[in-house]
Amino acid sequence: MNTKYLWLLVILLGFTACESDDDSTSAIEPLPPLTAGDANLSNYVSIGASFTAGYTDGALFIAGQNNSFPNILSQQFSLAGGGSFTQPLMNDNTGGMVAGAVPVAAYRLVFNGEGPERLNEFLQDIGAPVPPITTDATVNLGSTFNNVGVPGAKSFHLVTPGYGSLNPYFGRMASSAGATMLGDAANQNPTFFTLSEIGGNDVLAYATSGGVGVDQTGNFNPATYGFNDITDPTVFGQIFTTIVDQLTANGAQGVLANVPYITNLPYFTTVPFNPVPLDAATAGAVNNAYAQYNGGLQLAVAGGLISADEAEYRTIMFEASETNAVVIEDEDLTDLSGLGLPNYRQATAEDLLVLPSSSFIGTEAIPGNPLTVNGVAIPLGDQWVLTPEEQMSVLNATDAYNAAIQSVASSKGLPVVDFKGILEEASTTGISYGNFILTTDLVLGGLVSLDGIHLTARGYAVMANEFMKVIDDSYGSNFEASGNFVDVGQYPTNYSPTLQ
Repeated sequence: MNTKYLWLLVILLGFTACESDDDSTSAIEPLPPLTAGDANLSNYVSIGASFTAGYTDGALFIAGQNNSFPNILSQQFSLAGGGSFTQPLMNDNTGGMVAGAVPVAAYRLVFNGEGPERLNEFLQDIGAPVPPITTDATVNLGSTFNNVGVPGAKSFHLVTPGYGSLNPYFGRMASSAGATMLGDAANQNPTFFTLSEIGGNDVLAYATSGGVGVDQTGNFNPATYGFNDITDPTVFGQIFTTIVDQLTANGAQGVLANVPYITNLPYFTTVPFNPVPLDAATAGAVNNAYAQYNGGLQLAVAGGLISADEAEYRTIMFEASETNAVVIEDEDLTDLSGLGLPNYRQATAEDLLVLPSSSFIGTEAIPGNPLTVNGVAIPLGDQWVLTPEEQMSVLNATDAYNAAIQSVASSKGLPVVDFKGILEEASTTGISYGNFILTTDLVLGGLVSLDGIHLTARGYAVMANEFMKVIDDSYGSNFEASGNFVDVGQYPTNYSPTLQ
């Protein structure tokens, strides 16, 4: 080795050592003491739907509820003048619920090494005992709970008298047969509240059903809506105003949250549009089966019924490849039923296949007959895919809801957590928290649970921190500066199947 470079190395190491010695003598600045600022956290009440309740892995259960974002928040609030925080806990960690002897909620999901599976099915598969479901929805727990989070609740459900008879999660905590969620929350006389995810369920069922529902924009009577329908934005705005008016009537402070684009969740982004592998012989056989349909499209062009571009868009052609696009039904295509032609086309990257389609695509309607493969010879029905037109209905409604939320927030002087932007970041670049990069990838992303929609405990810890950021900015508290953000790495991304 050249001695000139050896001595240079020694000198550099000497400088490095000196710099390290200097750093070691520097005093570590103490963190400031925690203060709540102007926030009165003495009686915190949360109101919302599944995320507020701590729903995760397709179910509600004790461990998930203990890691709900409101419960995490309440633990930090208790360090700054916050009082006790109570939740309507389930009786066990199965995730299931019964009404008498009738099942009304399924066991939670677990990871079986390949993908999500219901806990009872997984335990049966490995020959382990299946714990019984002990939560009975017909047993009322009373109504003095700080967490009024009810899975499945849409905006108008918060003000619907008797909603407990329609939703067993609220039924077991409602103050009376005719109670409303909003009334029971307001009756706790909060000094501080969070109002989160209101609006998410107003589009969620429509989206998860592949658009099998009605966009009710223009219909101002929610009593006429179906389960999968999209709530009219005017109805949403009026109800959201009512909710905030009542929560703030006695001077309560609070934080609102906007609605993310739910189409960024892994329930809609996990299954590719082109998951079908075919060899040359099978591709040729399927193409022969669609030859008459493709020929009919050309007749429709010749008759001026559709354009050449639409005919190309609808033409179905497979090849020997690992990545053939599935065939779907699309109700927004030009109706050619007069020619005996159905509304078929192959999916594109603009289509979103819902998560359950992964276990349906490739199955055979007639076992052993490759010409009856679902998604290939037999097109996928509307319930399996959210088309661009259906996605636009979801996004337009979400934008309108968020405009209403921002308007109410501005009129009341309340801050808003931008969960829309946070989910967008998580679904593109990922979000950094300490040593973790959290993404919306199913199973491994860390943010979204096994059901592809609701968050993991780690995701709920992120939500809690995001609320505290906004509280710091708006009420003068210093949760972040005092080191009182929660360490998201201390919260699980998947729960053990043996959780007791």
